[in-house]
Amino acid sequence: MNDAMVQHLIGLSSDMAIMSLLALSAYLLLLVGRVSFGQQAFFGLGAYASGILSAMFHAPLLLALGFGMMFGALCSWLLAMPTMTLSGLHYAVATLAFGEMARIVLSGWQWQVSSPDGPVGPAGIEGFRDIRWLLEHDITPAHFLGLTLAILALVLVVLMRTERTRLGVALRMTGQDDTLAATQGIDVSQVRLFAAAVAGALAALGGGLYAHRTTYIEPALFDPMLGVHAVGYALLGGLGTALGPLVGVMFDLGLLDATHLFSGWRMVVFGGLLALFLRWRPRGLLDEQLVHWLSQTLKWKVRA
Repeated sequence: MNDAMVQHLIGLSSDMAIMSLLALSAYLLLLVGRVSFGQQAFFGLGAYASGILSAMFHAPLLLALGFGMMFGALCSWLLAMPTMTLSGLHYAVATLAFGEMARIVLSGWQWQVSSPDGPVGPAGIEGFRDIRWLLEHDITPAHFLGLTLAILALVLVVLMRTERTRLGVALRMTGQDDTLAATQGIDVSQVRLFAAAVAGALAALGGGLYAHRTTYIEPALFDPMLGVHAVGYALLGGLGTALGPLVGVMFDLGLLDATHLFSGWRMVVFGGLLALFLRWRPRGLLDEQLVHWLSQTLKWKVRA
């Protein structure tokens, strides 16, 4: 395997890990019964926020990513507050409208500071260039991949451990039947606000990693199709476990896109398969029933 192929695989793996964070943000909202087509907004806001902190104010990478996460969580929480009473199509359209509003605002926002290499910062529709923290600190693509995978693994561990707690049960009960959940003493509104804030933070974290990997971002990158794909990954992979969205990402980016399988027909194949799953497996490949069966089978084999 030559060096060019290795670098391509490293880049592809980084992109898959980053998109997995975005897919997990959509997954959390699906768990509480909300379909959001606006997660690309928080992905973009996190990208800009973390890029500003590292490129314009020379903050460390982890601090910049943390700031982006907090900003994404705050924006998502603020959006969830007035849309709390919406559901179904109304909520989906509201999030889609917010995503477009955020993209338009970023397209007109200009704020740059002087640097030895020239102006740096958001430049409206021309985007935000020279987010060069990784290059300035000699972080190789392989090292960045390791960091990205470590962050994704940490997120997965937290989410999967949470599934077995009272909070995890409350999230799923809210999504399955919010009226029944309320009669069991669950504060449905607070659960959904919490899920929205965490989802915004995860999307923003993915955006921050993406901005530093590519060194250049522009508002056009955060279009509605990015949000649609995030939801599609979660629905295709399954809502039974946090590993589900990763399966959706690996199928689309790791199989259809990377191998050029069905070249020119990738979107048709992905969309068609998603439509079939919505009809025959509405909770995705790794739904709750399959995850339970796999868990029981594994326990039986361990005991044997």
